[in-house]
Amino acid sequence: MIKSLKQSRGKSFVVLLFVYIIATVVGVIVYRALPLSWWLALLIADAAATVTTFLFSLLFGNASVYDPYWSVQPPVILVAFAWGRELTAFGVLLLAAVFFWAIRLTANWAYTFGGLCHQDWRYTMLHERTGKFYPVVNLVGIHMVPTLVVYGCVLPAVYAIRESVSLTLPAALCLSLSLAAASMQGVADIQMHKFRKNRDAAFNRHGLWKYSRHPNYLGEILMWWGVALAVAFCDPSAWILAFGALANTALFLFVSIPLAEGRQAKKQGFATYKQETRMLLPVKK
Repeated sequence: MIKSLKQSRGKSFVVLLFVYIIATVVGVIVYRALPLSWWLALLIADAAATVTTFLFSLLFGNASVYDPYWSVQPPVILVAFAWGRELTAFGVLLLAAVFFWAIRLTANWAYTFGGLCHQDWRYTMLHERTGKFYPVVNLVGIHMVPTLVVYGCVLPAVYAIRESVSLTLPAALCLSLSLAAASMQGVADIQMHKFRKNRDAAFNRHGLWKYSRHPNYLGEILMWWGVALAVAFCDPSAWILAFGALANTALFLFVSIPLAEGRQAKKQGFATYKQETRMLLPVKK
């Protein structure tokens, strides 16, 4: 039965919807049951939802069960905290920015999703490299670390909604940066999809990719810096919450980009491509 579900793209979508509903319910139950500060209860509830997703990844033998979590987690958390509250203009704009980012990123995942018979190449590589230690790597590295990073990214927005923080002009400009960054991600993804359909070279040299090796990653980094700085400008006492955006930047610089470039380096001409094209900024080198 599981094999049949995995081989069908449509059934795989239904399965993942079921998984994420269960994970959300688990998270809500854990959060409500904990007599702790809201941020700590949220952290534990988020971890519990992640563990739930991890268990289903073991059931289906595919760590990519976790892939949508990155873009689904923030809007679910924000809606949960915004529910029943009278939102300030800043709260509304935060929700709009995060939902725009989340819908676009989730749509891109859905477009590329091949069903539960397919697993992200990075997870397969880690499985091959770590052998018997892979279950630990799977739980900690593939599931828990990204969850903690995105938890840190969304925390400033949760704080602003809970505290009814008021909007300022600098904050509005920062949220404009977030929207521009999410839009840039969308443009970069579309350009990459077109390149893969009409591959005319080893490396994408079209659009944003002509000047940047990872414009989509740059968009992800700037998205959360926009949110963090917006909250900090509105409430300077919340500047420490920018640690999430910093952790997100570190994740891309020291994990995601090296993994992607390690794979690209196997292609002929990568050294020249790297020399001619900036890593992040889409500016002529």
